[in-house]
Amino acid sequence: MKEQIETAVPRRSFIALDSDEARKTATGHSCDTLVGSKNTFMQRIIILFNANNATNIFLCNKYAVYSLQILQRMSNFIHQKANWPEFAWRSNEFMNLLSEARNLQGRLWGRMESLGFDLRNEASLDTLTLDVLKSAEIEGEILNPEHVRSSIAQRLGMEFAGSIVSDRNVDGMVEMMIDATYNCFKPLTADRLFDWHAALFPMGRSGIFKITVADWRKDTTGKMQVVSGVVGKEKVHFQAPDADLIENEMNHFLEWFNEKNDIDLVIKAAIAHLWFVTIHPFQDGNGRITRALTDMLLAQSDKSTQRFYSMSAQIRIERKKYYEILEKTQKGDLDITEWIKWFLGCLINALNSTENTLTHVLFKANFWNKRSKIIVNERQKKLINKLLDGLDGKLTSVKWAKIAKCSKDTAIRDINDLIAKGILQKEAAGGRSTNYEFKMTQMPAGN
Repeated sequence: MKEQIETAVPRRSFIALDSDEARKTATGHSCDTLVGSKNTFMQRIIILFNANNATNIFLCNKYAVYSLQILQRMSNFIHQKANWPEFAWRSNEFMNLLSEARNLQGRLWGRMESLGFDLRNEASLDTLTLDVLKSAEIEGEILNPEHVRSSIAQRLGMEFAGSIVSDRNVDGMVEMMIDATYNCFKPLTADRLFDWHAALFPMGRSGIFKITVADWRKDTTGKMQVVSGVVGKEKVHFQAPDADLIENEMNHFLEWFNEKNDIDLVIKAAIAHLWFVTIHPFQDGNGRITRALTDMLLAQSDKSTQRFYSMSAQIRIERKKYYEILEKTQKGDLDITEWIKWFLGCLINALNSTENTLTHVLFKANFWNKRSKIIVNERQKKLINKLLDGLDGKLTSVKWAKIAKCSKDTAIRDINDLIAKGILQKEAAGGRSTNYEFKMTQMPAGN
């Protein structure tokens, strides 16, 4: 008697046979005939049978026939479970966390609405800059903050635009994050993911290594694994699904991601994060794209394309715990309650940490309000804003001239004018060149 063990996932068909049927298959019937033509689109099918022994009984064409016992031993990772990806969770264990997160989201948006259009844009620019920087930093890549901020401002049509020419890898990361958030209500497709991937790797390489770009990984050099330890003593923390399964895995994921369902969008963001990073569909860049998808669903949950809190920044802070809970979940069963609880806690911390962003934005607005009657030229305004945003390194007349694209003499006149107006002063510490700073006793955090 045949028993259909799993029907939820279209890419996989697990069929259990009794011993007699298995022997019959082995002695005269092809597996293709037994499974049926309706499954010929699948790239591989595992056939199981109920036998007392726990060994691989036989191979029939391209199909391996296993006992139920050995299958359980093979299922080291969550995506190898028979009913993957039918996730389960116990809502009663995190409803208070979800309510707190939703309450904080609403309160934050209420505060942002009171700031007005320009200050909201400024806060969103700060948040996106932080998000891009920290998402890259999680992967060990340190980006230039000025380049990131300038690239975002340019693409959002803000006044800061055009002051710095950013690197292509910065622009690609920025383009992906802006598309994920500002176009968060558009459907997610394979082609859109391929565009993001191509933007992350414009030269077709990850470091010095050539990789498959704008397509699913091929695993030509071996299985996709997360490994630590020295050669010969490696520890495999995770092994992703085989490359020949990815297309069907992603088709199922994209269908679920785009459909309207009863799952709260914050919980959906948690599930999507785990699901996508488990499939690991690309040769590189999976973490950054995972966090972009998380922001995409959180933006939907906020009903706003503007971002005022950064999950990537909080994940960077909680990185050790993040990898611990991720590995535990990927090696566990399909009950992902603990993962969702961690995700909600991280989100709550991210929402609570927005105070620094608000402080900076309000400080900057207050700075200009108090000096509204002081006349400054466009060069001076640009450099003052860069100081307020956290200029990389010391401010000198040479750096002023380079950023403002003017002569050194003009830069010195601009600086002296601001000194006379009580905005700048010479730094007390001397050196080979004169450095300048704001003439004030306190600056906001991060400046």
